[in-house]
Amino acid sequence: MHISPAFLALASFVATAATVTNAFVVNKQFYPSIVYITKSNASMMVIYVQALILVYILFQMVRKIFFGELRASEAEHLSERAWHAVLETCLAFTVFRDDFSPLFVMQFVGLLFVKSFHWLADDRVDMMERSPVITLKFHIRMMCIVAFLGATDSYLLSHAYFTTLLKGASAQIVFGFEYAILMALVIHVTIKYILHMHDLRTAQAWENKAVYLLYAELFINLIRCVLYGLFAAVMLRVHSFPLFSVRPFYLSLRALHKAINDVILSRRAINAMNKDCREKWGGTIKEPSRAICKGNMHIYGYETDGLFPIVSAEDLATMDATCIICRDEMTPESTPKRLPCGHVFHTHCLRSWFQRQQTCPTCRTDILGMASDLLVRCSLDMDEDDFRKFAKNQYRHSQKVATEKERWF
Repeated sequence: MHISPAFLALASFVATAATVTNAFVVNKQFYPSIVYITKSNASMMVIYVQALILVYILFQMVRKIFFGELRASEAEHLSERAWHAVLETCLAFTVFRDDFSPLFVMQFVGLLFVKSFHWLADDRVDMMERSPVITLKFHIRMMCIVAFLGATDSYLLSHAYFTTLLKGASAQIVFGFEYAILMALVIHVTIKYILHMHDLRTAQAWENKAVYLLYAELFINLIRCVLYGLFAAVMLRVHSFPLFSVRPFYLSLRALHKAINDVILSRRAINAMNKDCREKWGGTIKEPSRAICKGNMHIYGYETDGLFPIVSAEDLATMDATCIICRDEMTPESTPKRLPCGHVFHTHCLRSWFQRQQTCPTCRTDILGMASDLLVRCSLDMDEDDFRKFAKNQYRHSQKVATEKERWF
């Protein structure tokens, strides 16, 4: 049997009204009735449930104002993150047992409330890149929610900081660092929104947007890791090890590692796209090797020795000239390039694509690995069969060396 949220809200209101009415009927006066409710565990449980229902209703109202209807992916991401946040909150309760109070619970619920809108804003601004039409209402909502979240984070961060200065170490340290991390997320959302806005205002695709997005993600992840490291150091000094921060700290480190790796691989892919075989090997490639390189890359008759050669007008006329990245037709003036796997795309589309992943958009082939193999084959003057034998022997040799190391060490 499915129970709707409306039914739960109605049942909660009825239970709260019955609890308050019973307290006034028994005690006849206001103050004794309040004392009666606070001393009764059953009455307080009803009040707490009613408070959670009111917070949920407020969340739905604010969500409706700033975001409208949520997409399936946004709702799924929100539920997953909220579940992990609730578990981390329960772990935080065990660390701050002495500070546990109704005010403490309210602050954690408020933190989860604010976090939810940060997550929704992050997902919604990412949607700008995939949405064909961006309305004026969307821009008004995004600017309002970013301003609201930024003001909320800055106020609560300053409140936690000055409270800690006046009253000493307490649970406010946790709230201060949490809102500092949320402030970093607001900055990231703002940067992405500005970059997407600039891309929408340009007539042609903005090639450098992916570069700025990549470095912005690297910068924000670095800030998050530094904040989590400082938080762990402060907590170890004044309280105990913050077990509830292990998971987000690990996720931040993994995201930072991924961002650094993406920057390195994207630069390698773009450099490989801008180089040719003679540049890679110092111009010492023999004529047979250059022929092999051309044969390996399926570019017989082309005027270039590049790893990603420019496709001529004659070849474009005999193939499907639609770039699957931007869905526009390729022309000789747009300098389309052929990947080592044989698929053809716009040069600027490839540059933007390689900022995010280094695989072929069509067949998902590892472009960096295939380009490296082609360069090795060109330098060693090998055809494809000889190179496979060479690679197999190299693999066997590496396995033999690893076995010897395990035997001795």
